[in-house]
Amino acid sequence: MAEQVDVVVIGMGPGGEHVAGRLAESGLSVVGVEAELVGGECPYWACIPSKMMIRAGNLLAEARRVPGMAGTAQVAADWAPVAARIRDEATDDWNDQVAADRFTGKGGVLVRGRGRLAGPGRVEVDGPEGGSFEARIGVVLATGSRPQIPPVPGLADVPYWTNRDAIAAKEPPASLLVLGGGAIGVELSQVYARFGTRVTVVEAMDALVPAEEPEAGELLAQVLAGEGLTLRTGARATAVRHDGETFTVALENGEELTADQLLVATGRKADLSALGLETVGLDPSARSLRTDGRMLAAPGLWGVGDVTGHGAFTHVAMYEAEIAIRSVLGDPGPDADYRALPRVTFTDPEIGAVGLTERQAREKGLRVRTGCSRVPESARGWIHKAGNEGLVKLVEDSGRGVLVGATAMGPAGGEVLYGLAVAVQAEVPVETLRHMIFAYPTFHRGVEDALKDLWSHTDQA
Repeated sequence: MAEQVDVVVIGMGPGGEHVAGRLAESGLSVVGVEAELVGGECPYWACIPSKMMIRAGNLLAEARRVPGMAGTAQVAADWAPVAARIRDEATDDWNDQVAADRFTGKGGVLVRGRGRLAGPGRVEVDGPEGGSFEARIGVVLATGSRPQIPPVPGLADVPYWTNRDAIAAKEPPASLLVLGGGAIGVELSQVYARFGTRVTVVEAMDALVPAEEPEAGELLAQVLAGEGLTLRTGARATAVRHDGETFTVALENGEELTADQLLVATGRKADLSALGLETVGLDPSARSLRTDGRMLAAPGLWGVGDVTGHGAFTHVAMYEAEIAIRSVLGDPGPDADYRALPRVTFTDPEIGAVGLTERQAREKGLRVRTGCSRVPESARGWIHKAGNEGLVKLVEDSGRGVLVGATAMGPAGGEVLYGLAVAVQAEVPVETLRHMIFAYPTFHRGVEDALKDLWSHTDQA
């Protein structure tokens, strides 16, 4: 006999845990199902520990910028405090008891195992605490994503790292090959290079961070090359081998690259195949779970987070979680709106972006006008001097006179992004933005310079 409950949440990452906890606090009977750690990828292997690593690497970089600016400095990198902080402060040595207790303390029931649908409102859980549940209100799918491993011959046979291994490493390798120049790849590459690892990045597309503006990828490549990283863009791996000590990656141009360790950071993908979607009339082979504005994928079935295909970001999962909570409880509120979806690549310089890139805007058929400014040419950039690389790029729908996208790259680029995100979300007229007062001398004053450049390009559209 299936146990009767109000809601079953399958996947207790940031979005799932938030939904399950809030619904339990509201008085519903909620079962949360998790096969790994409550809290998901973000606190144990992604957002939190990676930013601890990045913070440490940035401190080293800043210390190395002292000569010529503030005196002299000698820096000796030490990975031990980084590894200790990740183990002790971020992950409790990869123990989720605190998170599990947080959920059960709100009245929820945690079941360890892998959950799958067995029909509308029905969930089967395989695992040590498995069971059958029937949800009176419905089921929330929040099963996240996993690393996307490319089908390179030989790769499946070698002991490569994913982001999890790179985060949990007790010491940095002497040399590292990184397959993938997207956000995860470049963040981890820069960190390890700053701790003395010889890093080579291989990216199949023609630029780093290919999902972002090409100007950002070009500038980041210049910075990373200046820090001693070896970059291969427009390069595809054709074979991988490991002789017990050294990894070798062959490229399609005949070049062979070697290193002590190999990190595969070629993106993430949702896997819907084992969730039993066919039992509720949905396609288990789909790339993502299609949901409406209330996060409903089918009657009594909600989707939250990476599985919905709107970006593998914790902030997207939390945003969708709030909408799903309202939907389950029948509370009023706006539908999901992804026009101003923000994203930040936490390299140095940071790349903050929101909304559409120029290419995406043109592909949508918009009349596009762009404006750009360079951080080193601004007063704050000139003052900052060492480590002042960056830019601001604006993408305007000139037909409506509003921004539909923007990039803020530079020191604190993710923080500068906030005002641009508000402008995109609220559709603030560009004419209004042009006549704002921008504090001097700040990094965000680069937005004013980009607006001036935008206005000078009256013939772009």
